[in-house]
Amino acid sequence: MVENVIYPAYLDASLSRSEGRRVSQSAAVEDPTVDEVAKAVQQVGYDAVIERDKRYSREFETRGRVLVNNADDATKNDIVQAAAAYVGILRD
Repeated sequence: MVENVIYPAYLDASLSRSEGRRVSQSAAVEDPTVDEVAKAVQQVGYDAVIERDKRYSREFETRGRVLVNNADDATKNDIVQAAAAYVGILRD
């Protein structure tokens, strides 16, 4: 079983690539929350577990992270890109 970790910083438009953003600026959103990321991951079709007390190593504030389970058929980058697209849709 593959377990991927997605931090909200991966989708944050206010961060640069060197600060931790993993999606293009056009796909990123302002200040994503773990709840939005988890909901987007579930919309894509994977199991999501929220860990609110975790912190991304490049950030000082604790925003949490999302564990993605049962994603054997996709790479981490595929999951992050799909989650970014769905967070953008959820905000519209």
